[in-house]
Amino acid sequence: MVESDPTAEYIVTLLSTTDLPNQPSLKARGLAWRLLSASEVLLGAAIVIGHNVFRVVPNEVTILFVLGLVSVRVRDGGWSAIGFKRPESWLRLILIALVAAVLRIVLGDFVIEPLAGHWWPPIHAPAGTEHIAGNIKIALLWLLIIWTFAAFGEEISYRGYLTLRAADVGGRSTVAFWLATLLVSVLFGYGHYYKGPAGILDSSVAGFILGAAYLLTGRNLWAPVLAHGFIDTVGVIVGFFGWEG
Repeated sequence: MVESDPTAEYIVTLLSTTDLPNQPSLKARGLAWRLLSASEVLLGAAIVIGHNVFRVVPNEVTILFVLGLVSVRVRDGGWSAIGFKRPESWLRLILIALVAAVLRIVLGDFVIEPLAGHWWPPIHAPAGTEHIAGNIKIALLWLLIIWTFAAFGEEISYRGYLTLRAADVGGRSTVAFWLATLLVSVLFGYGHYYKGPAGILDSSVAGFILGAAYLLTGRNLWAPVLAHGFIDTVGVIVGFFGWEG
């Protein structure tokens, strides 16, 4: 009788699943899990639209931030599921974040805004940014907001929480995560509704780039957090020195 090889059996089992490493299988989750996740995504979408479009809900980032942390802690057993973990290489992660930031800035400034300007009004900047020019105190205040509310708050809410729950519906397969990233990118665009139609498109593209950085680093949330911070920091520097076109 030929004895089975435990190592070979493990490799076969590993290759037979479409889930990402350290994630429960789709069978273990079941229909109830996916329906609950779908309901969370719908609730999240309602919160985003309710605040940014209809102004009937308080700021969505604060709400989604709290909901996301509670949901992931209760349903996934720990906040590591959001993606805050030590990368295999900090250098690689930072390089991906920098590439994502450069790509977002270049596409926004030289492709999306010029093309969108043929059909829609110019993108509206966030209220208060007009006071950054030459004012070091206001610039530093905006940097604080960027690296807390925007970089951490928005990335935990959109990339860490909503993307995870949207991917649940598809069993957290690779395809499910990319489709979830596309869906959440659109929501992210409407999260910047105040910028106007061109701004919604611009922010949607930004959201997809940030989401791609998240996925390409093995769902490490430090990548989009850093990329988001880099992008907005450049915006503050440009505004402070008056380098806008």
